[in-house]
Amino acid sequence: MNTELFGIIASFALMLVIGIPLGKYLAKMFAGEKVWTDFMKPVEQGIYKLSGINPNEPMNWKQFLKAMMCINLLWLVYGFFVLMNQDKLPWNPDGNPGMTADLAFNTIISFVVNCNLQHYSGESGASYLAQHYIFMFLQFVSAATGIACAVGLFKAFRDKTTNDIGNFWNYFLRAITRLLLPLSIVVALILTFNGTPSSYAGKDQFISLQGDTVNVSRGPAAQFIAIKHLGTNGGGWFGANSTHPLENPNYLTNITEIVSQMIIPIGMVLCFGYFIRRKKLGWVIFGVMMIGALLLLIPSIGSETGGNSAIAKMGIAQPTGAMEGKEVRIGPTATAFWSTFTTIVSTGSVNGMHDSTMPLTGLWQLLGMMINGFFGGCGVGVLNYFIYLIIAVFISGLMVGRTPEFLGHKVEAREVKIAALITLLSPLLIMAGTAIAAFVFTNHGNADWAVKPSAWLNNPSFHGFSEMLYEMTSANANNGSGFEGLGDNNVFWNVSTGFVMLLGRFLPIIGPVAIAGLLAQKKYIPESAGTLKTDTITFGLMTFAVILVLNALSYFPALALGPIAEFFSMPK
Repeated sequence: MNTELFGIIASFALMLVIGIPLGKYLAKMFAGEKVWTDFMKPVEQGIYKLSGINPNEPMNWKQFLKAMMCINLLWLVYGFFVLMNQDKLPWNPDGNPGMTADLAFNTIISFVVNCNLQHYSGESGASYLAQHYIFMFLQFVSAATGIACAVGLFKAFRDKTTNDIGNFWNYFLRAITRLLLPLSIVVALILTFNGTPSSYAGKDQFISLQGDTVNVSRGPAAQFIAIKHLGTNGGGWFGANSTHPLENPNYLTNITEIVSQMIIPIGMVLCFGYFIRRKKLGWVIFGVMMIGALLLLIPSIGSETGGNSAIAKMGIAQPTGAMEGKEVRIGPTATAFWSTFTTIVSTGSVNGMHDSTMPLTGLWQLLGMMINGFFGGCGVGVLNYFIYLIIAVFISGLMVGRTPEFLGHKVEAREVKIAALITLLSPLLIMAGTAIAAFVFTNHGNADWAVKPSAWLNNPSFHGFSEMLYEMTSANANNGSGFEGLGDNNVFWNVSTGFVMLLGRFLPIIGPVAIAGLLAQKKYIPESAGTLKTDTITFGLMTFAVILVLNALSYFPALALGPIAEFFSMPK
């Protein structure tokens, strides 16, 4: 137990040691200041010339979002047809079949929106071509899309009054060439030297200890896994994700992968403060997010290390904690640590089965995704937090009887309406999606479908409801993890979560960028004695209270029907 605690403390310390200076670097790099990665300029200029793009062309917020949406639509279309026809294309040494239309629809949306909600099994559901040139490619560009949109928001507040929020293509390409690609090379090398496959060879065959002949998939997994974590994507090369011994061979790779998930979300928060020349604001936001993360982490560790009361009642000792669904080489403490951070950011990779965690751990996993603003995914975490921040500014302004202001710009009805709509979007998608699924399951369980709704759930009662709630929550949060007791590879879940992922990704990006663009156009108002300061601990606590109240009001009934009810139904 002490060794495991030391491991998560070391992982946490590494996150901060790397993430904090990374934030300073990102601020300088995106601001166009001199940084060590300037040697990439000739490569970038070549790409711009080949593409016919002027990276210095100013964009207003509408032009910025138009560029972002157009390129994402292109990826959706071409990737869909590749997945359906992968069995007819090269680089398929294991002979994996093409995907059905509904599965291809869900899968391509999932990777374009940085969710990686996998309704297929990695090694048997996708060819090397699809894994490498569709999925891995999309893991780079989807992460870069979120980062670029966040930097566009930063740029809106860097200048006092402006219509220019920067060039999408400039931020997008720099996010790849000067951040994601260099870090991915480092992480991939660490994984490769620790036993993760990195070749294009087909399945290998060996004889197990039981004497069985086992065929094990290989392929360029290390490269894939590196960007899967750095880009907060989370899709597994293997179906078992980072519980698989080749995807996550040992405790060193476990630390490498969990640290990789967090350094860019941490760096982007601090980048905001440094980029707009308000370091204190960046640190206040960082503090609020870290408090929220720890409030989810500590009880999760307690739940998993405390063991299962049902097993304890049988007289079975559990000295290492609740081991169901955990890997022995990793243990319950490191699994709880991973499950917290993989759900507060939008990674969604797993090093243990979330469906097997204790009920209260499942509650904290769900709540982390529902809040979706404690660090969050690459770039989009800051965008999600910005919506909470605007609402906090509005409420605070009402409390003191002044027109709400943020960084010298008046927050008026139009901005508040956009923020309110984005705030209501997540509960609508999650609750409506879960309600429809529960209705179909209970009232049309024997419907004459290819997969009957009655066959969706492997678990009854409260936990079965949690499985459906988790799936919709994960899709909306662009997380991608799942309670895998749910049979999700069927038309209902493929189509419904596909639409939830699309709306849950792009509207929460469009809303904050639009608000930032609208605010940036307004006349700058210098600070005065009566200005509400947003870089204070008091305002940070106010924002934290807004986050808690909004999410408690939105989600408590659903959580009470799922993990909370399951917890109270367990033997004590």
